[in-house]
Amino acid sequence: MAWTASTYFAEGLPFSLVQQVSVQFFTAAGASLQVIGLLSLFGLPWNLKFAWSPLLDLFANKKRWLLIMELLLGGAAAALIWPAQQMDLDLAAKIFVLMAILSATHDMSVDGYYIQILADDAQAAFSGVRVAAYRVAMLVGNGGLVILAGWVSWTACFLAAAIMLWGLALLHRRLLPPAPDAAPSDGQRWHEVRQAFHSYLQQPAIGLALAFILLFRAGDAMMFAMVTPFLDHLGYGLAARGILTGTVGTVTGVGGALLGGVIISRWGLRRAIFPLTLIQALAIPAYAWLAWAVPSLFWVGAVVAFEQAAAGLGTAVLMVFLMQRCRGSYQATHFAIGSALMSVAATVVGSLSGYIAAEVGFTRFFLLAFLAALPSLALAARMPGALFLPRCR
Repeated sequence: MAWTASTYFAEGLPFSLVQQVSVQFFTAAGASLQVIGLLSLFGLPWNLKFAWSPLLDLFANKKRWLLIMELLLGGAAAALIWPAQQMDLDLAAKIFVLMAILSATHDMSVDGYYIQILADDAQAAFSGVRVAAYRVAMLVGNGGLVILAGWVSWTACFLAAAIMLWGLALLHRRLLPPAPDAAPSDGQRWHEVRQAFHSYLQQPAIGLALAFILLFRAGDAMMFAMVTPFLDHLGYGLAARGILTGTVGTVTGVGGALLGGVIISRWGLRRAIFPLTLIQALAIPAYAWLAWAVPSLFWVGAVVAFEQAAAGLGTAVLMVFLMQRCRGSYQATHFAIGSALMSVAATVVGSLSGYIAAEVGFTRFFLLAFLAALPSLALAARMPGALFLPRCR
């Protein structure tokens, strides 16, 4: 329980810095909707991480990889202090790109370690804990760190992030159980790489599985890319946005993730996949109502809380679905392939979202985001039984 929570907190914090805090930083600096939408391209390292994922299976061990990445991520966070003082968006963007590459590599090492150390039933049983820890990291990033930036400065924000990441590296050096080394002979390395990808694509009904992974987050990612500038448009400042999306929203997201893990553990993924996917999709049009009605702070907070809880349920579904695609001796590579494909929608749709929102306005934009969520809902309703492992007990 302890190391599952701490490693997935360490996985979520850099992701929050790259994908959430960067948006807050650029919004506070007055960047346009188009530029803010293009920040979704920071997700490209997560889309492409399968290209170097075999290195984690073939060299050293997962514990060593994650420790090194946490030290480097702390250094990248500290490096953001300089552009934060100058509000240099160009230099900040370059550092965020570096942080994204390091964070994607760290994700693979943490996920591979989790899959390698725990048995299948334990992986499913702890799915809610890992998602909840990830959401807590987002609470700290998009909540605590953003509020700190609003109340003190961006320098304090990034310095605090660096200290936390270095502290996590020291903690994990002592806390994590040892991981076995992977050391095939040199002549076997590239054969092993090819075999890992081949074995993933040979799984039953893999075409439907890949379509579901690619489309599952399309609507949610489109909406997510514009939430921060939308709240800024409604008149909520940096600290208020940190409280709304980072604190209130993340707390309900943690609750949704834990609930999703319990539901999947008791019902099995096959029974849970459609209703939880439906709840995730129905949260999106609530933002269209906010844009149309412009209600009081109470209703803004209620919609943010509901959407984040629904996203937590959806994340639990997707994580278990991805883990059930990890087979044999290439589990880290298999999970890296699935999690990379999962983030393609966020990168592609998110990068276009600023242009769409600027053209049609926020109300129509969020309705279009809901339409983008419907294909994944249709796939969840017709998912064949061959894609699901037996119910975890």
